[in-house]
Amino acid sequence: MRHIAAVLAAATLALPALAEDSWFPSRYGAADRVGAANNLTAEGVLKAAKLVKTGKVYALGVVTGPKTPVWPGRSYKLVVTPIDDGGGAPMGAGKVTGHDDVLMTHIGIGTQIDGFAHVGIDRRHYNGVHARDFFQPDGVTQFGTENIPPTATRGILLDMARHYGKSPVPAGTAFNREEIDAAAKAAGVSIGKGDVVLFHTGWMAKAEKDPLGYIASQPGLGTAGAEYLASLGVVMVGADTAALEAIPFEDAARPFPVHQALLTRHGVYILESVNTAELAKDRATEFLFVLGPPRFKGTVQAVVNPVAIR
Repeated sequence: MRHIAAVLAAATLALPALAEDSWFPSRYGAADRVGAANNLTAEGVLKAAKLVKTGKVYALGVVTGPKTPVWPGRSYKLVVTPIDDGGGAPMGAGKVTGHDDVLMTHIGIGTQIDGFAHVGIDRRHYNGVHARDFFQPDGVTQFGTENIPPTATRGILLDMARHYGKSPVPAGTAFNREEIDAAAKAAGVSIGKGDVVLFHTGWMAKAEKDPLGYIASQPGLGTAGAEYLASLGVVMVGADTAALEAIPFEDAARPFPVHQALLTRHGVYILESVNTAELAKDRATEFLFVLGPPRFKGTVQAVVNPVAIR
């Protein structure tokens, strides 16, 4: 717990503000609110669909429940209630019975997508929008995950466990352009505009055995690697880890720099705790990636179950 607390405490350090014109307006225009999703095209969908050869479908989302590893302060609780006539008896001549449920949960647990309202730079978020212009306690008025476009595009798996010859990849290992290019070459793929890139590190194997350790430290994407992927026009980047980026951070004085690079500077969505194990086992390096985020209005993050088809 002390390790986790140290990570969270580091995240409260003041970061120097950047010059206003250094990272916004966005390349997609000052009024844009969906970022790299602008790179999704009908042509890209048709090309990705041609990758389907076997019809095998992979659920990339983990089962979310009360034992799911969560960042400190987050929680999950489900209450199931019976449906009846209000007095405990079946309804009508057909004796209808059933159940309803109420879910009380943080949205950012399990396999999740981070929207642009999640992380900013000195309270400015994607395209330089200040938090005061969209934050409300009952739901953000801009960048809500209900506005993330449905996604069907080429997915790429980079097997970093295979690259490093270690599963899991050791905590704190940061992969940047050199490692990304080497893993892509080994996979026989070239990363391009509109792609979704997923990293397999083997780290998720710790989630059940050591949930605190799964959160407290992890291998992941480095800052230069994030900038590189953004420059290629990718739409989303994800991994089988809880933060995508390497923890301990590359620079202890700059917490969550990959979140800031992808979400804030470049408008690239982040996927966390993605179940990549079966893809890696099958050496599935490229596939049709499909994601329709739930459309809960005003949410900063969303629990998702992306699908890979090959």
